Amino acid sequence: MQTVVGVRFKKAGKIYYFDPGTMSIQAGENVIVETARGLEFGNVVIGTRQVEDKDIVTPLKPVLRKATDDDTTRVEENRQREKEAFSVCEQKILTHNLPMKLVDVEFTFDINKIIFYFTAEGRIDFRELVKDLAAVFRTRIELRQIGVRDEAKMMNGMGCCGRTLCCATFLGDFEPVSIRMAKDQNLSLNPMKISGICGRLMCCLKYENDCYNAGGHCCRRQPAPGIGAEVITVDGEGKVAFVNAARKMATVILTDGQHIEIPWEEIVEKE
Repeated sequence: MQTVVGVRFKKAGKIYYFDPGTMSIQAGENVIVETARGLEFGNVVIGTRQVEDKDIVTPLKPVLRKATDDDTTRVEENRQREKEAFSVCEQKILTHNLPMKLVDVEFTFDINKIIFYFTAEGRIDFRELVKDLAAVFRTRIELRQIGVRDEAKMMNGMGCCGRTLCCATFLGDFEPVSIRMAKDQNLSLNPMKISGICGRLMCCLKYENDCYNAGGHCCRRQPAPGIGAEVITVDGEGKVAFVNAARKMATVILTDGQHIEIPWEEIVEKE
């Protein structure tokens, strides 16, 4: 077991463990930590606690100190510099006529490095662009190509549900999502209806998938009957027409044409 705190550097970013040393650090506090990129300003989302060694990537980097008001002011100044750097980089991209779209700019706390995030259809030769940016900012420059899901996470927006994007609100990591999940949940396979603004399958298809998947156990004690399965109910024999996994109910069409809704635990599938 090791003592750690969990720190995030962005609102919906990954949580990284750091060694708090002898400090007592509570969730919600801001800290200055040492990372592979240099000094960083982060927010503690998991207070001091003990975790298993297997859950930690060693060696743990230390928490250097709790953030001060001066540190917070410096972060705000860096945010302003990021906006200025964004404009400069966009102009340089136009100058070099590069087929890329700048998405975001990030300064490390100590301005030891500036990271420019961009999207592009293929590989880009940006060596001359890096030289120009290094000459302007006089620090280390990194250009990082990202995918469309990462772009949506950074840009944020509204989903078809009318709420802000999950990826930009609380999802620290993207989990694999497949068309099979939409099929299992009896959703329309129209790409326009099951895709997010990033153009990929919506992350929320994963949320209830275990309730519909025959191997899942989160919402039921027995697997749901399959669509079209021949079953026996207290009202007679029939076929399953629809399954509501959230309510654990099934709609059955009896042999006489009657439609009934019944808890699937009261259904027996015919051999």
